[in-house]
Amino acid sequence: MGDELWHEEEALKKREVVWLKVATPLAQLAVASYAGVVAFSFIVMLPESCGSSLLVALPDDIFAIISRSLPPRDICNLSLCCKSLCALVASEKIWLTQCDVVGILSNGDLVEWRKGVSSYKALCRFLISVKPLIGIWVHQNPELGNVVYVMPGFVSVVGCRIIPQELGPLGIEDGPILWAPVFEIVGDFNGATTFFLHGKEKGCDYFYPGSVKGIDQSCNVLLLEVQPKQQNQRCKLLLSKSFAHCSEKEVSQKVCRSNSNLSRSQRGLGQSEAVVPFSKLAFSDRRKLLEVVTGQVRLKVPDAAGGPLFPHFRDDMENFGNDLAVLLERRKLLLRMYKLGGDNINWRAGPELPSDPTQIELSEIRKSLDRPSGLHGSLNGDHGHTHSNKTKTIGGYFKDSIRQILGKSSSINGSRAISKNSSSGSENRHAQLHEFLKLGDTIGLILHASTIKLSSYRAWPNMHDSRFALYKLPMQTPREDEEYAGLWGGTFGWPPGRPTEDKPGKALFFLLLSYEESRGQRILIATKILEGTHYVLHPNGSAMFIVNVDEPSLDPFPWDNDADSLPVNVKHAFSGEGIANGYGFRYPGSKPGSLFVTQNGILAFIWKESRAVLTLQRLNLPELLKKGERVPALPPIANFSYLTKSYSNVFAGFSNTSTFLSSPRLRTSKFSPSVVKPFMKIDVEPFEHFYELSHE
Repeated sequence: MGDELWHEEEALKKREVVWLKVATPLAQLAVASYAGVVAFSFIVMLPESCGSSLLVALPDDIFAIISRSLPPRDICNLSLCCKSLCALVASEKIWLTQCDVVGILSNGDLVEWRKGVSSYKALCRFLISVKPLIGIWVHQNPELGNVVYVMPGFVSVVGCRIIPQELGPLGIEDGPILWAPVFEIVGDFNGATTFFLHGKEKGCDYFYPGSVKGIDQSCNVLLLEVQPKQQNQRCKLLLSKSFAHCSEKEVSQKVCRSNSNLSRSQRGLGQSEAVVPFSKLAFSDRRKLLEVVTGQVRLKVPDAAGGPLFPHFRDDMENFGNDLAVLLERRKLLLRMYKLGGDNINWRAGPELPSDPTQIELSEIRKSLDRPSGLHGSLNGDHGHTHSNKTKTIGGYFKDSIRQILGKSSSINGSRAISKNSSSGSENRHAQLHEFLKLGDTIGLILHASTIKLSSYRAWPNMHDSRFALYKLPMQTPREDEEYAGLWGGTFGWPPGRPTEDKPGKALFFLLLSYEESRGQRILIATKILEGTHYVLHPNGSAMFIVNVDEPSLDPFPWDNDADSLPVNVKHAFSGEGIANGYGFRYPGSKPGSLFVTQNGILAFIWKESRAVLTLQRLNLPELLKKGERVPALPPIANFSYLTKSYSNVFAGFSNTSTFLSSPRLRTSKFSPSVVKPFMKIDVEPFEHFYELSHE
């Protein structure tokens, strides 16, 4: 009996320590900072304001202001101090404030998203988990640009690929930007994450459901993988999908664990996953597994789920309300498909559940791998060819040799990335497939957002050429001394975006502007991440221009008027160098030029010798995508990460892009462009010729 009392006293002491170290100082500081004289007077009037009673006696609105100074984990810790604080922390106002602190959504959007979840606490859990994914993700291939922007949808985040394209006469702001869906991460009723890969095969749109592995808060690489799972984890999976019936205490405990870097699948597998991770398999094995798994778990997109992925602008409240209603029903359908599967499902059936549609039996995987025709298609969706390792023609050996030669030059600007598949003895460094498959008896698709060591050159990461991955671009936030940092877009020519008779459409360029220190001076680097030409002119990730912001330019601006015939007022001018012909395509040179900043925020870099001008304006990608045009996706694996070396537009081919872009915006996407097959570049002379034309 004495021991029990001693343990209870120790537990009380620990809770008091939590209160004294976490709650009291921060709460008093927050009251002084935010609530001011009113809150202070209110506390002084309390007869005995000490300990937890200080916060319990506060009005909800004031405590909500105080909670802005506390991270979610500390708010969960407050609930462990006493029952009264536990009830206080369960307030919806507290978690609405925490959702606002995350900074992804406006207050109006938070209220709308709340309709799809059990509480603001569940919504906060989802927002915190997906916040690291928001931003721009890229890949080296194809060289025209592979830009995926992850943005909020509706209780979801959506990965949208910007299609390389020409800019029509309506310009960037009024002309629709073409994009294709890559993936969605949807929050369920309790804020847990569900993953849907998008893809198109044989003329049909499919979802490829999977799970989300732990999302690192500082993740810089997004990996598409498969992961084995023990069948006894099925009960845990069903428990997680029945989270709606959990008590509020259980929900609180789950939110407190939301910042953990370990997913349920990782905890289920224990230490075995660290022995044979998916990344240690040979490239051919990883490709085969992804192809077989996506072919087995795919679900045909029903008509009800083919609607918008995010709402349009609030300016038109009637259409905005209709979009939200459609999105709410679409999300319900997605979650039912994720839980129960797609085709031939009786939604009103009994309580018994079918097998997990995101998992397939490993026995089926082994049968598919053993069959030569088990793969449902090549990596890039060329269904007319099958892979065979037993026999090769002379042409096959020649193609493999070309791929090996070009694979050694996958990185740009002097990077030294080496292909892991080019060595004949690489099998000794790879894990065996059968060892990987021993980790469980089912297998499923996963999205893994992790942090790895990446070197970079001029703001462009040096990427692995054999990983099914996307890489996050570090985005500098504009500030007073770095006001031009961020994403910019534009075309060659002056006035900005003005088409001519001989060129009805102009290639659209996306550039990432960032600042660096070099030899004691600040330089501004414009890195190309997207190019809308038919065949690539400049390597992906190359610096279109570099200027010294500490060195003013004395060159005059060659034009007097802008596109609206208004006089041009140049605010700033900086000296620098722009991209030019060099040692072939991979290693471009540079020529002198100047960067001009006009009064309306337009940037114009002018090459001094050729007088060519690249005009840029700052971009707001969420707004551009909301009024953009959705086009069909590629087959699933290539849609996520296109690894084949290519210098043409593999995502969509247009016979008359500029004409399409000049048409009014369509509410439905019936435009189905043909996919252009990859193009292997051997000689650089044609591209040097295109470069010369672009500067005339």
